[in-house]
Amino acid sequence: MGEITVSAQHIDHLLHDPASTYGTPYQQAFADLAATHRGRPVAEIVPLLRKAADAALLGFTAADLTEQAETISTGARYELRVRVTA
Repeated sequence: MGEITVSAQHIDHLLHDPASTYGTPYQQAFADLAATHRGRPVAEIVPLLRKAADAALLGFTAADLTEQAETISTGARYELRVRVTA
């Protein structure tokens, strides 16, 4: 399970918010990769996750992204603990 801290004003960068004008949140990018990259090598998935995290201005570590890529590759469930700050 991963963990991330996100400011309340940028929660829409991580999770879908229908009231937001922000583009594709990380949650959607992750889901899209999970749907299209199952069984693919972790090394192929990590840069795609990094690109999505950078675009969403989220500070995932290399270890976080590798763990996420492993779950996408294997089709396992991934849990992310989100701490929202003011």
